[in-house]
Amino acid sequence: MTGPGQPLISGQMTAQILPADTAPESSYGRHSTGILPSHVLARLLDAGREVTASEAFAPGQIQPASIDLRLGPVAYRVRASFLPGQNATVADKMAHVFMHEIDLSEGAVLEAGCVYIVPLLERAAFSARISGTANPKSSTGRIDVFTRLITDQAAAFDRVAAGYSGPLYAEICPQTFPVLVRKGSRLNQLRLRHGSPQFSDSALRRLHEQAPLVAIDDGAGNSGIGAPNIEDGLALSIDLKGDADEGKRIGFRAKKHTGLIDVDRVGLLDPHDFWEPIQANARGDMVLDPDEFYILVSRERVAIPPDHAAEMVPFNPLVGEFRVHYAGFFDPGFGYAPGQPPAARGVLEVRSREVPFILEHGQIIGRLVFERLTDPPPEGYGAGLGSNYQGQGLKLSKHFR
Repeated sequence: MTGPGQPLISGQMTAQILPADTAPESSYGRHSTGILPSHVLARLLDAGREVTASEAFAPGQIQPASIDLRLGPVAYRVRASFLPGQNATVADKMAHVFMHEIDLSEGAVLEAGCVYIVPLLERAAFSARISGTANPKSSTGRIDVFTRLITDQAAAFDRVAAGYSGPLYAEICPQTFPVLVRKGSRLNQLRLRHGSPQFSDSALRRLHEQAPLVAIDDGAGNSGIGAPNIEDGLALSIDLKGDADEGKRIGFRAKKHTGLIDVDRVGLLDPHDFWEPIQANARGDMVLDPDEFYILVSRERVAIPPDHAAEMVPFNPLVGEFRVHYAGFFDPGFGYAPGQPPAARGVLEVRSREVPFILEHGQIIGRLVFERLTDPPPEGYGAGLGSNYQGQGLKLSKHFR
């Protein structure tokens, strides 16, 4: 999953491409359709195409297959979440739900349970065949901050329609912890897609045959390549037995009424002040309590090939009264090393709904939907980028030491 790292592009995006109305599809890489990788994003942004910004793009803002989006200098507290719909702008709807304005230039606290709208420094200027998909960054989801991207005339969150030209907004609702944010904080990320590529389950099985996408630990530190569970994507199940060398710890439950989390400060917080560890029981199950937030981990280790990316989506809302709270991006190269078995677990942010619900070890809880990139990025996730979650097991966000 994407995490902040050292610059992929150090502010010197100088490669030249043709103007938007004459650029050949080959300028996107070896494939004409797919997710745009970092080097293509860099030259598009350098040319002022597809995404622009009111301030210069920052080092490290371009990830292997996405762009980190930055908060602007002001937030608006609103009384409820909303979508503008096809005939209105965000500003139109804001007039009916606005409560007060908050200056973010020097930093401000966003309180748990409140809803905020923040205009972003970035703006979309999409051409006819470019569309976008947004998600919270991994570190955002792991501290239970619910954030979604909104555009004018939007009928859905986290989607930017092909050809859209206009402002971008983040809706932010901290669920458990109050958070300190400021202008330039990066809570969500945007992937750009050229065309409408299709990726079938058959193609996913062929990809697994070429280089294993998934392996399952046996609980004793051994990892074996098994037959993947592929149906509308690659299924991930929950690990509720834990590893012996980690004391059979299977997850964390968020404490309430804690201190503040500064979203831009790394490795400083004591996890014991914010989290209760959860140990495995003899049955290999656990009860999800309503309105509680859990960090759990997949039983499988996964690997994302360098020329593909994946998104975690809910498995099936009909199989239980819980949800994987935040869908997440898995970058090209996540958990991947040539000739090695898959190395990284999927960390899951989980919430029960209205009633207590029992999860059992091995229960399917989410699935990875894969997409091809138009070209492999020069550096994949973890390849010298300072990535926080490469090779991860059960791990809290980067904010905790």
